[in-house]
Amino acid sequence: MPQHASIEVRRAEVLTSRENRWLKRFRAALKGSPDDACIGVEGVHLVQEALRSGLGIEAVLVSAAGERHLGKLSPRLTRAIQLLRTSDRLFDSVTATETPQGIAALVHPRQTSFDDLLKGGTPLVVVLVGVQDPGNVGTIVRSAEAFGATGAVATRGTAQPFSPKSLRGSAGSALRLPIVSGIAPAIIIAQLRVAGLQIFAASSTDAAGAVLPSAVDLKQPCALLIGNEGAGLPPEIERSADQLVRIPLAAPVESLNAAVAAAVLLYEAARQRNALQEK
Repeated sequence: MPQHASIEVRRAEVLTSRENRWLKRFRAALKGSPDDACIGVEGVHLVQEALRSGLGIEAVLVSAAGERHLGKLSPRLTRAIQLLRTSDRLFDSVTATETPQGIAALVHPRQTSFDDLLKGGTPLVVVLVGVQDPGNVGTIVRSAEAFGATGAVATRGTAQPFSPKSLRGSAGSALRLPIVSGIAPAIIIAQLRVAGLQIFAASSTDAAGAVLPSAVDLKQPCALLIGNEGAGLPPEIERSADQLVRIPLAAPVESLNAAVAAAVLLYEAARQRNALQEK
């Protein structure tokens, strides 16, 4: 008998109506407009990451085709998690992905305070200012975790880091990395400065006074400001930074993708900090 069979028999609720309250909640969460405190995660990898993260999970929804994945999840499916089954057709109606894997979860995201951004070693905070593409937001969050950032901030006007597309782009990092969202850029910069962080702003290659990433000390407590994909950082935000940082380019392209620029700066921070640890 499959490992998950006893769980299904004991606890699974079968959903057969498009108007079922659970399907309505999944539909809202997975299409980016949740009507409660839960976010929607979809796909085997993200549901596994949510279960491993220790976050509160309210329900797991599986389609007929998605039931084959339950064996991977069953060790972490506690009695507190509602297991729901539905048809492939109804599952497809709640998701925005073109090729759904047939498994999703309603998750309570981690509640993060400003102080949480500074924990876990020497603070390194990535601040997203007007980054509008959810895929870029997710990729930046993924790079931030990979290169040792202690947290990220999605300021007002930035795509929601817990939207379905951002979550997929983060490959689960958004479920683990401390993230604060919805704060005005000027306010978070003031808070970071009061906390003693140096503020470095990613700028265009021809910005006056901008220096190479290797020329700034990223070993100290600091924040990296990443701007909009097309317009970059607003002038007033650039002026508020302690130093502008430019990434040299070998070809005359207009600029780097915001997520690529963030990854380059985060890599340089990791390189400097690892070199410090090795001494």
